[in-house]
Amino acid sequence: MICDRRGRNLKLDITVSQGRVADKVSGVNEGAARIGRALERRYGATGQFIGRAALPARDDWRVSLSQARNTLDGLSSAIAASVAAGNLPVMVANTCAASLASLPIAAREYPDAVVLWIDAHGDFNTPATTDTGYLGGMVLSAACGLWDSGHGAGLRSENVVLIGARDIDQAEGELLQDACVRVIPPKEVTPETVMAAIAGARVWIHLDWDALEPGFVPADYKVPGGMTPAQLRVIFEAIPSAQLAGIELAEFQAGTDDEADERAVSIILDTIAPLLERGRDGAVRA
Repeated sequence: MICDRRGRNLKLDITVSQGRVADKVSGVNEGAARIGRALERRYGATGQFIGRAALPARDDWRVSLSQARNTLDGLSSAIAASVAAGNLPVMVANTCAASLASLPIAAREYPDAVVLWIDAHGDFNTPATTDTGYLGGMVLSAACGLWDSGHGAGLRSENVVLIGARDIDQAEGELLQDACVRVIPPKEVTPETVMAAIAGARVWIHLDWDALEPGFVPADYKVPGGMTPAQLRVIFEAIPSAQLAGIELAEFQAGTDDEADERAVSIILDTIAPLLERGRDGAVRA
């Protein structure tokens, strides 16, 4: 359990996306469910599972956005209720596109918060720049108001810090530069660089597991040159629990080997433990 700025214990509100939100491959829905159930067991919480599963598809963003509407609306309501209750929202998502629901809530409730977008990608394309038409590659730009997803915006781009990004399209890179989004590549990700970027602000953390070097946690995209779980863990140990506003976990692709999946879930829980298991003295309980 962690504490807020007044030293009070914070309740964890676990929300799990189970409806298709631009899922391109099988396994990400089951991956989110596995993480959600593991969090329930470890922290004695009851998760809210939202949406009905649908087959993955490689469709245009307009199609997947329309299909995801009910799931995104449900996720948005759950995150908003968690924040309003003074709890700590932990959203476990099948894809990064689920953040279309959560980031506008974060921007509204914590307008000065820094969003740490920990991802191999920038997710900052727009309908005008995307080469693939993939909704997940445009979620962060939508939250920053570069295009209208229909689910809100309001996130200040100068408050966004990309952590571990290393696969950025040229046009996307130009948008990031114009929007003053800070980028910290994997080799420069240290507690010192991240804490300097946060500068004492509240923190909303989004973690896509492809930010890691391939081989630790299975994800659809495999981008060499990533971070290690230990590297992320020391970052999370450095962030004061009182500054934590919300957590998002996305893109774990479960497979057909239960033992391998459980090893990956164990890595996931160990990596994020410093965010969830600190007391008033700041010591990690895990």
